[in-house]
Amino acid sequence: MDGSKLDGKTVAEHIVDFLERREVKHVFGLCGHTNIAVLAALAESPIDFVTVRHEQIASHAADAYARVQGRASVVLSHLSPGLTNCATGVANAALDCIPMVVIAGDIPTHYYGKHPHQEVNLHADAAQWEIYRPFVKRAWRVDRADLIAEILEKAFQLAESGQPGPVLVNVPMDIFSEVIPSDSFDRVAQNARALKKPSIDDETAREIVTALAEAKAPVAYVGGGILLAQATEELREFVEHMELPVAHSLMGKGALRDDHPLVMGMTGFWGTSLVNQTCLNADYVFAVGTRFKEADCSSWYLGYTFNIGAKDNNTKVIHIDIEPQEIGRNYPTKIGVVADAKSALSVLTRVAKELYPDGFDRSRKRAEIADFRAAFKEKNSDMAESDAFPMMPERILADTRKALPDDAIITTDVGWNKNGVGQQFDILTPGSILTPGGFATMGFGPPAAIGAKLAAPERVVISLVGDGGFGQNPSMLATAVELNLGIVWLVMNNNAFGTIAGLQKAHYGLTYGTTFPGSADAPANGPSYSDIAKAYGAVGLRIASADELLPALQSAISSGKPTVLDVPMINNPTPTTGHWNILDIYSPNQEVSHVAT
Repeated sequence: MDGSKLDGKTVAEHIVDFLERREVKHVFGLCGHTNIAVLAALAESPIDFVTVRHEQIASHAADAYARVQGRASVVLSHLSPGLTNCATGVANAALDCIPMVVIAGDIPTHYYGKHPHQEVNLHADAAQWEIYRPFVKRAWRVDRADLIAEILEKAFQLAESGQPGPVLVNVPMDIFSEVIPSDSFDRVAQNARALKKPSIDDETAREIVTALAEAKAPVAYVGGGILLAQATEELREFVEHMELPVAHSLMGKGALRDDHPLVMGMTGFWGTSLVNQTCLNADYVFAVGTRFKEADCSSWYLGYTFNIGAKDNNTKVIHIDIEPQEIGRNYPTKIGVVADAKSALSVLTRVAKELYPDGFDRSRKRAEIADFRAAFKEKNSDMAESDAFPMMPERILADTRKALPDDAIITTDVGWNKNGVGQQFDILTPGSILTPGGFATMGFGPPAAIGAKLAAPERVVISLVGDGGFGQNPSMLATAVELNLGIVWLVMNNNAFGTIAGLQKAHYGLTYGTTFPGSADAPANGPSYSDIAKAYGAVGLRIASADELLPALQSAISSGKPTVLDVPMINNPTPTTGHWNILDIYSPNQEVSHVAT
């Protein structure tokens, strides 16, 4: 051993030891001259380094990995261009409250102020870490090697506690290589791995339960916080005892099985008439783990999804969230509770059973939900069974649902594969759909599938993605092939940025910059996604008729090989009963839809 290291290990080696103690199994990232000391330490570790061809792939994969495993993922980045490439995926994780620890290399401390190779330095020296300040929970610049243990401990604790989210630990490359004793790491190892989360007291629970019991038209409105808190069973038990019809945000999809008799569906712009009208008529909205975001609330316009706060409207809100800033942000709240969803729902269920042991009977609402589902399915049946080619998006989703086991993990992107899935695709295992919500990042779905498969290798993983999203970063196929990950990417190929093309056509009468040459079934000199897959060593197949899709999907799943299915699709709009503010911005007072008619 090098004599200089007899008294300790390098900071990079200590970092890897720290990650091992936290039972980290995978680190996602890309090499650079600032972080190879960490890679050298990882080479001797049981932790697998998942190398990618672009840092955005790393951060999206790590995002999905954290969603599936339920705790912070780890990304290793190079300085400047590596960190900025990574930023989109980290920001996506931030807006969806996904815990992540980003460890980034930086310039050497002895070069502060000298503007060395690749430094971001136009307005300040040694300020790379500030790039992430607008969206991470906290960004640290490590200026002393003896502080690294304390900072890492704080980083993981902050990423996973309260409202989860990503953090940045920015480390100058000379500090990675500095040798230090283990004392500081030994001390932080004595800390509890996770913090106890706040719950609610019985008095508050009785107030909430009594209000819902006396309500004439209560609605449970749940968001992604239910899934982050792993509170799906607690939610199910409470709403079943109280007989509450359940509406959900986009991020709350899958909080309960979509075929549960109390689930009405997704609210807002892509919500159905049943769920939007029920929320409009509610006298109490019992909201848990939701931010009441714009798309879920029809841009907060009255008369579409919620009438909360309107003059002469009596809708009252009970809002439970781990983050106090979310309560009362967009709607006035009668009862606001800062608490962990899992703990709060457990207390609420216990108190509800004490106060109302026989539960409640809202069989009329159950029947209304069942009747609406049947009618909606019947109305959609022509599309879902259509032999048209290019395929109807409804047929693509219907065949995909038939091919997948109930616990398959689905990653979506943006467009039909997100909006249509949110509205029409049944999620049958809570937490099995991974969607880019707040940032709505095109290109999320394909690399997210890599993270999901690594976190749950025993489960089927499929990425539903448009051709625009798949084209963002197809190099994720290299990682999938190298790791032999049996993922299926289904490219819903309408030869366009379809949602935006429809919007532009409706308001401006053209599709400039939103469509590609040719058509879905005959693209003009466009990329062949199946050939791209083959070039990376994956299986690639272009579907040539509607009847080919289901058997091709079944074969791809059973093969266990990375497979891309290129499926030409008609650019039909996702139907909607909600509203979106941009319609009024583009065509004020004209009642123009989001698609041309």
